[in-house]
Amino acid sequence: MQTDFDYLIVGGGAAGLSLAYALAQEPRLRDKRVLLLEPAAKDQNDRTWSFWADAPSPFDSIVAHEWAQLAFRSPGFERVFALSRHRYKMIRGLDFYQFVHAALAGNPQVTLVRATVDSLENLPPSGVIAHTSAGKFTARYGFDSRPPVMDKQPDKHRYLLQHFVGWEVETEQDVFDPKTVEFMDFRGPQYHEPRFMYVLPFSPRRALVEYTLFSGEVLPKAAYEAAMHAYLTTTLGVKSYRIEAEEVGAIPMTDHPLPARWGANIINLGTRAGRAKPSTGYAFKRIQAHTARLVEALATTGAPPPDPTSDRWQFRLFDTLLLDIMQRRGETTRDIFTELFQHNPVERIFDFLDERTTWVENFQVMNSVTPWPFMRSIGQVLCGKPGRR
Repeated sequence: MQTDFDYLIVGGGAAGLSLAYALAQEPRLRDKRVLLLEPAAKDQNDRTWSFWADAPSPFDSIVAHEWAQLAFRSPGFERVFALSRHRYKMIRGLDFYQFVHAALAGNPQVTLVRATVDSLENLPPSGVIAHTSAGKFTARYGFDSRPPVMDKQPDKHRYLLQHFVGWEVETEQDVFDPKTVEFMDFRGPQYHEPRFMYVLPFSPRRALVEYTLFSGEVLPKAAYEAAMHAYLTTTLGVKSYRIEAEEVGAIPMTDHPLPARWGANIINLGTRAGRAKPSTGYAFKRIQAHTARLVEALATTGAPPPDPTSDRWQFRLFDTLLLDIMQRRGETTRDIFTELFQHNPVERIFDFLDERTTWVENFQVMNSVTPWPFMRSIGQVLCGKPGRR
């Protein structure tokens, strides 16, 4: 079948650009034609991605900051952990967009078209067709990173959001430790939901401070701002500060099935493929692992892998159980994370959240927390009904 392109990528966010970059960097695919469909230029710093890593990545050169220590705080327990194998890292969205577009600009195998995609369909016998605002395009395989569209079934699945507002602040006094990321500060009121502060310090006087919640609905913007102001002035004792930038986000956290592929020739990417981990919202490193798996299969076999994500069922179950607890008794999430950090090395926690642990390590993690909330949620899973408050 004759097609316009070999690979067609819908969307120029983290997932779409990561795949375009990896395809262009793979010598075994240098003869492949790649079409990247982006609705608009990414010329703003619209987000940041943070992640822990214990191996090099293709984007280490644009890491804006990294931390060798991690702090966890809750009422009655506080600890600063020195990271040995991992480092906690942050990449600014604009740096990522500019880096990838600069790498693609001189590559003749990549074509960029500014267009919105109305539909992406499998095209028998062996291709795809995209109907866009710039016309129709065909390709051997399509990779779709548009946000997922879910027909919600609240009687079967759990639907929460990880939502936040963040300020990048400059203070008049030294208050932050630029060596230590404040991973979770649960010392504030929970209001029956998991609520914590997350702080990425860049210098003693500059940091990104975020108020993060896991719940079904977002708050009025003033509620996030009041919580961050109280944290800065009361908890940290900041006398005055300036807001230099702001971040706002809401990430779907659900155990609703998100298929890795759609038909024979369309592969889903990013949140559309469930790459935002349902129980934490972290996505960037999962996107890179997914990208590497796809490109290796394309380069080796000429086709995407039969199992594009290689997700393991036991970790999907762990995510569902934690989502159920958050939905049913959200305030107990603070106690669960407190026990995790009290009774496990932080490197084991990272490996568990990366879904890299063995059965023995999984048992060690699960045995380190109070079992009753999980037993109740296991009962809900066996009944096929999400828990309710």
